[in-house]
Amino acid sequence: MEDVRVRFAPSPTGYLHIGGARTALFNYYFAKKNNGKFILRIEDTDTERLKEDSVSQIISSMKWLGMDWDEGPEVGGDYGPYFQSERRELYTKEIMRLVEEGKAYYCFCTEEDIQKEREEQKKKKLPFRYSGKCSHLSKEEVEKNLKEGKPYVIRIKIPKEGTTEVEDLIRGKVSVDNTQLDDYIIMKSNGMPTYNLACVVDDHMMKINYVIRAEEHLSNTPKQIHIYRALGYEIPQFAHISMILAPDRSKLSKRHGATSVEEFRERGYLKEAIVNYLTLLGWSPGEDEEIFSVEDTLAKFSLDKVSKTAAIYDVDKLTWMNGQYLRELDLDYIVRESIPYFIERGLIEEAEIEEKYDYIKRVVEAVREKVKLLPEIAEASTYFFKDIEEYDEKGVKKRFKKEGVVELLKKGKETLENAPAFDVETVEKEYRDLIDRLGIKGGDIIHPTRLALSGKTVGPGLFDIISILGRKECIKRIDKAIEYIENMNE
Repeated sequence: MEDVRVRFAPSPTGYLHIGGARTALFNYYFAKKNNGKFILRIEDTDTERLKEDSVSQIISSMKWLGMDWDEGPEVGGDYGPYFQSERRELYTKEIMRLVEEGKAYYCFCTEEDIQKEREEQKKKKLPFRYSGKCSHLSKEEVEKNLKEGKPYVIRIKIPKEGTTEVEDLIRGKVSVDNTQLDDYIIMKSNGMPTYNLACVVDDHMMKINYVIRAEEHLSNTPKQIHIYRALGYEIPQFAHISMILAPDRSKLSKRHGATSVEEFRERGYLKEAIVNYLTLLGWSPGEDEEIFSVEDTLAKFSLDKVSKTAAIYDVDKLTWMNGQYLRELDLDYIVRESIPYFIERGLIEEAEIEEKYDYIKRVVEAVREKVKLLPEIAEASTYFFKDIEEYDEKGVKKRFKKEGVVELLKKGKETLENAPAFDVETVEKEYRDLIDRLGIKGGDIIHPTRLALSGKTVGPGLFDIISILGRKECIKRIDKAIEYIENMNE
């Protein structure tokens, strides 16, 4: 295979959408798998739709996901600049070459002229196609219009016979009848190139030989092939990835929840889970595997395993996957990712992190088994850092109102006071011995003790909670629960 060069070319009109992130990932995988180059290019010629912080957010999201580009913004390269807004002279030069060679022409039609043509074709029940009448203007007429300062666009000439074929690496051969295309605009009236022209010039100049992009661009590909041919460029290999649809098979939008990488990051999803999930949207390793790393993907990635059918976006599946990663990834990594949420909830202060790190680590290890998002780790850890302000209402009715519960709590307290050590194993043994001596079910004392120590009815194992809180705090909380129960029963 020739030296692979692929690109991801987002428009900075918003944050990095999950669809864009998936496209970037597939380009990244293809480049790495084939020892090629992954290029990032910012297509910022649509000045009306640009958002000020989009570029920085796109770059930040890509870095966070681990997609390092070989050429592009902040990295440089031999084929820059990598912002289309800085490449305008290149586009103008190539557009003018097309005009000089008779492959493109000035169009002086006004909005009113175009609207009139549109209405006439509508009456004939025809889809709108520009008539091409300005292509018949003489050289003198063109020069006269230019001299008078008439506004214009530049259009490319499209042959009216035959078909244009796209050899797609995912979809196979796609044919478009040239009568479906008109002489479309390649330079707008403000002098800026259109997407199709700038994209082709950039891909050629940057030596892109594989264009892997979303299915929505498939309709642009025949148009771009005409530009490639008109400019005498070599046509790259194309691969169009299936769309991502909402669970109801409609187009994915804000109403379906978070749709940008930044939103997922802020909500406490791990990058590993997002990358894993996006990889499965339209690609399969060919087995029933669902949890796998980037290294696993690279070992198996190929475009022939990319699905032609639409991928269904399911945030519940992503959330489940995130929970798997929270449990399985390195504990210190999860602790570092969790700490900002501990600070946000007021459980610790920045200055305390180093001093309390080992304690925080024990807490995270205990609670991460039953949560799915990073903020939930902090939420589930509250009682390890703050005194209990209230007990679970249903738990109180079921556990604290049970006959003899105070005596059981007192027995448990006495056991903790006399425990020879306070590690999980020792505490559990002492409690199990107590249960045997009393001849009761384990739940009779374990459930009310959990409620007394945490205020909750669910969470980590009781003996983990006891060991982490420590002897003094456990005794204090059991005393508080006993007092609460006795006051409640008065």
